[in-house]
Amino acid sequence: MKSTNQEHKTKKFTLVSKKQVLTLFVVVLSALNLNAQTIVSGVKVDDKLSLEGKDLTLNGAGIREKLWMDLYVGSLYVTKKTTSGQEIVDSKDAVAIKLNITSGMITSSKMINAVNEGFEKSTNKNTAPLKTKIDKFKSFFNDKINKGDVFVIMYNGNESVVYKNGTKKGSVEGYEFKKAVIGIWLGKTVVDEDLKAGMLGK
Repeated sequence: MKSTNQEHKTKKFTLVSKKQVLTLFVVVLSALNLNAQTIVSGVKVDDKLSLEGKDLTLNGAGIREKLWMDLYVGSLYVTKKTTSGQEIVDSKDAVAIKLNITSGMITSSKMINAVNEGFEKSTNKNTAPLKTKIDKFKSFFNDKINKGDVFVIMYNGNESVVYKNGTKKGSVEGYEFKKAVIGIWLGKTVVDEDLKAGMLGK
């Protein structure tokens, strides 16, 4: 009888131990998954982006800084990972850049001015042929911009579209325009080399 009770206690102990091990395993696994998430300047950067019927993968992410202040987190999504900015600029494949605004210092006018500066650099100051399209693109940023807003600028293989907080603001057709707008962040001359490097996973 004593032996039977001992066996029962042993089985019960073994059962409890297995449950404890399983619980511990789940906790560790959850912690590992949490640590695997990409966090940049407090922003959780998604590994995937599905938009306009396209499924894209995170290539890299970085921070746009000015005067030691984090302005936004920029994330690059591609069909095929690469460390070449020019390859992405020249490609006709779908590509997207997500901007998570992290500073209340960014206003609509400041964003438009930054876009202007970006086009000047990406076109080597030859914006005239694209003026009408650039003006249309800039109008997508006319509404008030708040900290926490999320913009997605995507080339879907035909046109460049802009989303703000999940709402489509408009689109601009043309491959040449696509090269100019993506070149703002990934071209030969950009507004922030560190951000470019982050987006390229360097």
